[in-house]
Amino acid sequence: MNTTISAADRKGWMSLLATADEARLTKLWQGCGIDPVYEWLRPPEAGSVMVRGRMGGTGAPFNLGEMTVTRCAVSLEDGTVGQGYVQGRSKAKAAMAAKIDALMQTDAAAGVRKAVLEPLAVERQTKKNARAAKAAATKVEFFTMVRGED
Repeated sequence: MNTTISAADRKGWMSLLATADEARLTKLWQGCGIDPVYEWLRPPEAGSVMVRGRMGGTGAPFNLGEMTVTRCAVSLEDGTVGQGYVQGRSKAKAAMAAKIDALMQTDAAAGVRKAVLEPLAVERQTKKNARAAKAAATKVEFFTMVRGED
């Protein structure tokens, strides 16, 4: 078990796993070829969470609405615990996320990162760039002309 993992690193891969397309995540996970022995600490279960927001990212928090989330927890043979939290009701995706989270805390992290997380990160960045380019194409700039009425 690797205890030098920063919270920011773990937050990054948990975010990637939670927002990944399930079909793509399944394909990458199966292509990884790692099938760890694990036991359930908490089998996948669906529930709802309250999503909160802040106006402008800095304002006072307010309740935005509820969202369905599936969560689970696994323990590997060496005692490493992995958590899976994904949007929606997919128990399979939550289980994959938990196993990958656990493996990212072991010596198998480099292989899992290369086979699963790096392709997901590249695809996320590509989608983000395409969306930004589409938004930039519709950008309107306003300016005020001086009338010379002084």
